[in-house]
Amino acid sequence: MTAPQLDWLQNGTALSSPDSSPPILSVVIVSYKVPDLLRKCLATVQTEIETLPANGLGFGEILVVDNNSADASCEIILEHFPSVRLCRSSLNLGFGPANNAALAQARGRYLLLLNSDAFLAPGILSTLLARMQDFPRIGIGGVQQVGADGLRQPSARQFHSIWGDAMVRTGLAEAHPNSILWGKLFGGIDRKWAQVTGPTDVDWLPGAFLLISRTCLETIGGFDPRFFFYLEEVDLCRRARNAGFLVRFWPDLSVVHLGGQSTQSISQSDSSRASSQVVLWRMRSTLLYYRKWHGAVVWTAAALELCLYSLRWLRNRWSSLPGRRLQVAQTETLIRLMLQAWKDTHGGRVSPHQPW
Repeated sequence: MTAPQLDWLQNGTALSSPDSSPPILSVVIVSYKVPDLLRKCLATVQTEIETLPANGLGFGEILVVDNNSADASCEIILEHFPSVRLCRSSLNLGFGPANNAALAQARGRYLLLLNSDAFLAPGILSTLLARMQDFPRIGIGGVQQVGADGLRQPSARQFHSIWGDAMVRTGLAEAHPNSILWGKLFGGIDRKWAQVTGPTDVDWLPGAFLLISRTCLETIGGFDPRFFFYLEEVDLCRRARNAGFLVRFWPDLSVVHLGGQSTQSISQSDSSRASSQVVLWRMRSTLLYYRKWHGAVVWTAAALELCLYSLRWLRNRWSSLPGRRLQVAQTETLIRLMLQAWKDTHGGRVSPHQPW
């Protein structure tokens, strides 16, 4: 990866040595080209941070890494949120490496990784911190994520498998998402079938909201820097569980998460080319993940996608309908991208030169 220039600022000036007493909480936000959402996110975080002393849980700090947005994001922070510790990167570091840059600077006993398109509800931080303190074995905690429409998003998930990925790719995972029997057989990784009403230990939690204990972070380290974007939180949670920590989900608490806003900003810049780039990122990370955790099974993961895309291509190849002709072109692109991802990663063995 080309060495990025990382400038840490506060109140518009370079930071001096941090205060000797660590805060109870560090909130880490990675932002890319979403200045309006970032401002709203920071407003909710700052309000919540200010309530922490009143609850007897100490104080907190906020760190933001701007992934070379080249917009008004940094100016908004410096002007409206002077207490925020801002890192301006000269490159798009990706999700995991950007979080790692902030985690190296963060001083909190607990660390909240929050997406810039996620907004905190009143009282959520003090409640979660109390729960984490009560159960030291919990290394990573998360809550129910909901969209702007109030609908629940998959927030407590199970590890990827060839079978689960096949169900997602074929659409069978969505056929009867709320059926326990169907869901357990065909539900894929989202666990929509699970009727979770209380605290539950799960495989992994989405990276839009992750509360990590300092003990867990120091034990397992930060994100694997080989994952530029996608599956980095899956890998992190897997390492936490393997080290003996619990990954706990609390369904009674929620955070509003719009979802995919940074990737949308990429796609809007050049629709077809940028969308293909995002798909390629996902494929590369999939191969890296399967090679790391399942070895030679990575061949099956790649073959699965290629097989499904080829079957869809054959199904539509001789149709004269415009919609099905479009699907032919789309599946040809997907086949090409998977073959490229395999070549780029040497079958999941290496991460391509970053930024991707």
